[in-house]
This record gives sequence, structure tokens and C-alpha cells, in this order.
Amino acid sequence: MRLTLKVWRQSNENTAGSFENYQLEGISPDMSFLEMFDVLNEQLVEAKQDPVAFDHDCREGICGMCSMHINGQPHGPLQGVTTCQLHMRSFKDGDTIVVEPWRAGSFPVIKDLVVDRDAFDRIISAGGFVSVNTGNAQDANNLPVPKEAADDAFAAAACIGCGACVAACKNASAMLFVSAKISQLALLPQGQVERKIRAEKMVAQMDAEGFGACSNTQACSAECPKGITFDNIARMNREYLGAKLSSTNV
Repeated sequence: MRLTLKVWRQSNENTAGSFENYQLEGISPDMSFLEMFDVLNEQLVEAKQDPVAFDHDCREGICGMCSMHINGQPHGPLQGVTTCQLHMRSFKDGDTIVVEPWRAGSFPVIKDLVVDRDAFDRIISAGGFVSVNTGNAQDANNLPVPKEAADDAFAAAACIGCGACVAACKNASAMLFVSAKISQLALLPQGQVERKIRAEKMVAQMDAEGFGACSNTQACSAECPKGITFDNIARMNREYLGAKLSSTNV
């Protein structure tokens, strides 16, 4: 395959960026999108040019690092896959592919296609955990959980924190991510002790990080590589409202 890549290049947050065009030949349709970028970077290094910086780790669709905006869509044209799971057979010979970093004020560009997603970590640190000291691990059946609740909690926990929901949202809202992390604990017995304060603190931290508000267009859920549903946002709103109504801080 012959391809033209139009890649966003930016040295750091404080410098202006621009698109650079690159020509690639001999790309196998069986290559992953990141392997294709490896080929590009090998050519750039051989030409003594600065390689394109991009995030990656597991390359198995688990870590959420491969945050690329491809032809206007987070993680590219396929549903339910991350960038590292996207293969070049999803494109045609001679295609021009536009690749950008996540576009959100709360995700400042570190370099090229790499953005700083520490805001997500700070939201988790605000309350996305269970801090009760439970001692030794209990037997699996000691804490009975209804099958439906277990399935919903598992589905919410599938969120990998990649930030595609933020990139897809016209308001750069992080509500799908935050709601998934609130939901996975709110549905389980272990998460009940801190349930109310968790919702308050995580939503407050989300707002403090500068993420936008949800406008119910559901673009976040449509672009999520793990299929996190919009139901979680409704649950988060209920959790937050219930917490505020019973809060001693009101």
C-alpha cells in the first residue's frame, strides 16, 4: 500500500503545531496502525529527522495509551477497537490519513501525538477507590453480588481511561469516564461505604480539571473502544444528586 500521512507535529504545549506530510510505500494491509507508525519513524530516524512521538504500551487494546485522532475519529474508523487494534486493511491504497492528538484543553499536548492525561489520574485519586481495610482476601462467595449488578459493574470496569470519550465530545466532557469509574464501585457491596463522598469528590475534581459539561449527544459512548454505555452517566447523575441531597456540607 502507498499512503500519505498528514501528521500533527508540535514540540510542546507552549509552541505552535502544524501538519506535516509523509509518504509511505510498501505498507502491508496486515500491519497495525502503530506498526505503520514504526515504519514511518524508522524512515525518519534514518533520514536524521525527529521521529513522531506517540503513546503506546501493551498494543493489545488494554492499556488505553494509543490515543490518536484518525481522520476525525478517536481511534479511527472502526467501532470497538483501539488504535493499536486498527489494521491497515481498514484503509485503501493511495489514501491520505490525517492523524492528530486528542483535542481538549484538559489534555495539553506534550509532544506531537502525546497528550498529558494526568487529569484522569487526579479524578481517580479524588475518590475512585475503596479504602476500607478488609484484611485478608475473602473467599469469592462470601460477598454475594446479584448477577445483574456484577455484570453491570464488570461492563463499567472495562473502561481503560484512554480519553476517546473526551476527544469525541464537542464539549470535551469526561463524564463517560468518570461515570464508569463511579458505577463500577457503586454497584458492588465493597463500594457502599464511600459511595456518596466518592460521587461528590470525583465530580468536583472533574470540574476542577476543566472538562466540559455533557450535552447528551452520546458521541462519547459511540466512539468508546470498550463500549461503555451512556447508562453510566445517568447513574452518576443519580449518585451525585443523592449525595448532594444528603450531604452534611450543604
